[in-house]
Amino acid sequence: MHELLRILLLSMVAFSSIFLATGCSAENGKAAQETANSNKFPAFQTVDVAGNTVTQDIFKGKKITVVNIWGTFCPPCIEEMPELGRWTREMPQDAQIIGIVCDASGPSDKETAAAAVRILKDANVGFVNILPDDKVLEFLSNIEAVPTTIFVDSNGNIIGEKVIGAEVAKYKEQVKRYLK
Repeated sequence: MHELLRILLLSMVAFSSIFLATGCSAENGKAAQETANSNKFPAFQTVDVAGNTVTQDIFKGKKITVVNIWGTFCPPCIEEMPELGRWTREMPQDAQIIGIVCDASGPSDKETAAAAVRILKDANVGFVNILPDDKVLEFLSNIEAVPTTIFVDSNGNIIGEKVIGAEVAKYKEQVKRYLK
């Protein structure tokens, strides 16, 4: 009996470690899927979690934007937020981070926006986090897990390689490489 319990506990620890290292799967059929084969971020007009209008113009004026696709249901997403908040305060002037709250059903999803605001406040995150509109939801239709992070240039082109999982060091490498 003790051996069975030990095997069960080891299996649970291994599964938990893999889950936390790679991210969370999309839940409840909401859009949280992998970036499509498109090399261009779609034009959009939506709101951030505070209700301010945000469009694709957010990419202009910065050489690179780190787009962190995350969910309020996802422990690895939430756990990386404080580090992302610190990083955004240290970034070069020609780089920025924005977040996409992928489990929001749209710009009017007040419940998910409120959950996101609590998470962002607790993590001391000051960067823009948007609620996806229909075009962004469609774009996200192939995301396999969150967090997934992509990189966008000032013209809205997707550049570099996406990163699946909470891998802030890899995000930093891509930004550094692109800004050289």
